[in-house]
Amino acid sequence: MLSRLRQRLARADAGETNEEGGDWPGAGGQAHRPAAVLVPIVLRDDGPTVLLTRRTDHLHHHPGQISFPGGGMEEGDASAEAAALRETREEIGLPPDRVEIVGRLPDYLTGTGFRVTPVVGLLRPPLVLELDSFEVAEVFEVPLAHFLDPGRHQRHTLHVEGVARHFHAMPYGDYFIWGATAGMLMSLYRLLAAD
Repeated sequence: MLSRLRQRLARADAGETNEEGGDWPGAGGQAHRPAAVLVPIVLRDDGPTVLLTRRTDHLHHHPGQISFPGGGMEEGDASAEAAALRETREEIGLPPDRVEIVGRLPDYLTGTGFRVTPVVGLLRPPLVLELDSFEVAEVFEVPLAHFLDPGRHQRHTLHVEGVARHFHAMPYGDYFIWGATAGMLMSLYRLLAAD
C-alpha cells in the first residue's frame, strides 16, 4: 500500500483543488487564506494508522472538532510542507525530522475562508509527542483501513442560513470525523482506490 501511495502522490497535481471544491457551496468564488495540514500516516507493525487531533473547545475556528495538525501559512513559511511541519511541531511537538514527506493531496476550500493544502507524511514509531494544551485536547490514531472502507463513508446535509451544506463523515468509535478532515480523507481514499 505504501508503494502505491508514493506512486500516486508522485503523479498527483500539486495545487489542484478536489473535484468537490470544499465544504461550502460557492466557496471557490471567494478569496481564501492559504493553510496547510499534515496528514500523518503512522507505520505501525499491525498496519498503518492516521494520526488525528481533537481541538480544544474554546478555539475560534472549528472548536472541539477532529482535525489534522496544521494551520494558516505564515510569512516565513517557504512552502505548504514547511507550514505543515511548523504547525505540527507547535501543536503536538513532533519534530520535522521525524516526518518523511511523500506528497500532497488536492487543496481543500473551507467555509471559514481557508485554502488548505494537505501534506502527506509518514511517521515511524516510537512517537514522543508534547501537546499544546491550548489548541489540542487529545491525539489519537485510526487504522488507515477504516478510511479506505467505502462502507464507513457517510454523506450528510446541514442547512446554514438557508443554504444546503453537504459534507462527508467517517465516524470512528466515539469520534465524529467530518467536514474538511473527512473531505481530505476522501481525497486520500480516491487516490488509493483509483485504478
